[in-house]
Amino acid sequence: MKPLVKSLAITVTLVTFSFLGKSYSQAPSNESTEEVTIKFAGRVNNQTFACGRYYNLGKPATNVTPLDFRFYVSDVSLINTKGQAVRLNLTQDGKWQYQNVALIDFENKTGACVNGTVETRDIVTGTVPKGNYKALRFTVGVPENLNHEDSTLAPSPLNLTSLWWNWQFGYKFARIDFTSQLSSTSQKQHSHHDEAKSQAFFFHLGSTGCQSETTSQKPKTACSYPNRATITLNNFNPSKNIIVADIAKLLANNNLSRNQPGTAPGCMAEPNDKDCTGIMKNLGIPFGSQTSKQTPKQIFFSVK
Repeated sequence: MKPLVKSLAITVTLVTFSFLGKSYSQAPSNESTEEVTIKFAGRVNNQTFACGRYYNLGKPATNVTPLDFRFYVSDVSLINTKGQAVRLNLTQDGKWQYQNVALIDFENKTGACVNGTVETRDIVTGTVPKGNYKALRFTVGVPENLNHEDSTLAPSPLNLTSLWWNWQFGYKFARIDFTSQLSSTSQKQHSHHDEAKSQAFFFHLGSTGCQSETTSQKPKTACSYPNRATITLNNFNPSKNIIVADIAKLLANNNLSRNQPGTAPGCMAEPNDKDCTGIMKNLGIPFGSQTSKQTPKQIFFSVK
């Protein structure tokens, strides 16, 4: 079991971290900077998300219980009153945050969330120059320079193999999974194998269209579908507001009891999978034949 980590503010002159030949410097703390904590909350409509609970999600509503709810955020910035994006220098805590990437984890390994971790994390911490800020911007995903590395050698939080596909495709930027509640009749009618395929709904977000000779090699060129969502939230004050991630809104247009034939259960971010259409739209990611100029308006995140 990993120990719980509390965020600590440490004043240093300069700290440089090195990983795979790349260096990243954490800016020194001084009187001109301030510590900031960005708070996230996992919700299902008006309910707090929790493993072990059942929720009616999708269209038509399907009774499901969670298997996972985690995602990476990166390139977090606060936007000042002049409209300038000011980068949040993340606290390098050795567990939840590395370089400009942080893990948000709402599952706690209870109920059906057996592939998760006991520890949870709902904050991003760091420092910014003192000032007046009115909005927040961040990316859902792992940056390209860190995406196609070996998770077994990477530092935490990039060392979770459950949030990694392979060298070719890189990390799962988000993993939000469910399984349907089966009646005793349904349990008798389905084998274990069929039950897993027909009753589970997985949402694994990551880059696709990544070209390499094998899945054990890094792509030589950029992936055709990077699938990183840039989220901008106005009227945000870190000392007063929280960011709500509402999976009911994310899955509002999906039928969680059905799956497009010939595709993975749920949505694995493949451009030919129609089970992804509503999810990608609600996350603000152009999907399929859409271009970056056709980026939809996301509804998954909101300010409270």
